[in-house]
Amino acid sequence: MISALMPNFSRADIAFDHGQGAWLFDTDGRRYLDFGAGIATSALGHAHPHLVRAITEQAGKVIHVSNLYRVPQAEALAARFVAASFADSVFFCNSGAEANEGLVKAMRKAQSDSGHPERTRIICFEGAFHGRTLAMISATGNPKYLAGFGKPVDGFDHVPFNNLDAVRAAITAETAGILVEPIQGEGGIRAADSAFLRGLRTTCDEFGLFLGFDEVQTGMGRTGKLFAYQWDDVEPDAISLAKGIGGGFPMAALLAKERVARALVPGSHGTTFGGGPLACAAGNALLDVILADGFFDQMNEVATYLRAGLEALVARQVGVFTELRGKGLLLGLKCAVPNGEVQAKAINQGLLTVAAGENVLRLLPPLIITRDECDAAIALLDETASALTKAMEAAK
Repeated sequence: MISALMPNFSRADIAFDHGQGAWLFDTDGRRYLDFGAGIATSALGHAHPHLVRAITEQAGKVIHVSNLYRVPQAEALAARFVAASFADSVFFCNSGAEANEGLVKAMRKAQSDSGHPERTRIICFEGAFHGRTLAMISATGNPKYLAGFGKPVDGFDHVPFNNLDAVRAAITAETAGILVEPIQGEGGIRAADSAFLRGLRTTCDEFGLFLGFDEVQTGMGRTGKLFAYQWDDVEPDAISLAKGIGGGFPMAALLAKERVARALVPGSHGTTFGGGPLACAAGNALLDVILADGFFDQMNEVATYLRAGLEALVARQVGVFTELRGKGLLLGLKCAVPNGEVQAKAINQGLLTVAAGENVLRLLPPLIITRDECDAAIALLDETASALTKAMEAAK
C-alpha cells in the first residue's frame, strides 16, 4: 500500500529532532555536521537566535494578510534588496520554481509591451536546473525530469553551457531573453566563465533581449558576495532568488530592473502567500546578519580555509575524489566512484552532503561555518574516502 506521503522522494532513514548552528541531532540523539544546509537553504544554520526571535515575534502579531493590503515588512525588505543590487523593483513569492516562472513571464510581457509580442522564447543551457513546474522542467530540459509528463512546454531553446557562439546561433526573431545560472548547482557545480557572462550581456544588448540570472542557489551570500553576478561585473535585467533568502523559511523573490518589472501590472501576475509578514520578517532578519559589517570578510576567510583543506583531501584520496569545483561555500567534489555511495557513507560517518550531476558531491554548509567545523568535515570526508577505498580493495 502506498505511504501517506507520496513516494516522490528517496528519503534517508533519519529524522531530525533539533539543530544548533551547523549541527543537526536526530531523534536517537546522534549528531550530524550539516554540509547540505537543506540544499543551500539554512544559510544561518539551525536555531540562529536573531532569526528565531524575528520569526517568533512576527508570528505573535500577524502571520498572513494577503497581498490585498500593504505589507510593511515586504516593503522594507524590497527596499533593502534594491539598495544592495542592480534591481529597481522586487516581487516576492514562495519557491525557486515560482520565481523563475515569474522571471520568464516578466521577460515575455516586457517584450510584448515594448512592441514585440512575437518574442516569447527563452534560451537556456544544457545542464541547467530551474525547478519542477511543467514550464520549469521544460526550461531545465533534462530528459530525466521530463519523462512521463507529456510534451514539454514550448518556448525554451537549449544550447551548450559556456558557448557564446551557440547562444548567438540560437537567437531568432522570437527570442525574448536568456536564462542562465552563474554556477550550475544541480548540474554539477559548473561555473560560467566570466567572459561568457559578459558576452551574454553584450549579446542581449545587441539583440534587444533580456538577461535573467537564476540565483536560486548562488544568491544570498552563498558564493561570498550577496549575489554571484557581483563577482563578474555583469548586471542582469532580472534574477530569481529562493533557498537561503529566508534562512529556511519558505520564500523566494524576483528582482528586476524597471524595464522588466513594470510589465507586471495589477492582474498580470500574483501570489497568495508570497511576501507575507512572517516570510519577510525572516528575510529581513537574514539580511540583518549577512549584510552586517565584516560578515562576508569572515565568511570568505573560512571558505578559503575550507577550499585549501578540500584540495589537500582530493590530492590524498585520489581513488575517490578527482576534482574540487565551485566558489565560496557552493562547492563540489567530483567523485571517482558513484556519488550516491560517497553520500551514503558520509551520512554513516556523521556528515550530511547533497548529490549533484556529473557525479559530484555538493558541499553547502551554513554561511556561519567555523574553521573547526571545516576541519571536522574534512576529517569525516577523509574517513569516508578511506572506508570506500578499503571496501573497494577488499572486493578485488
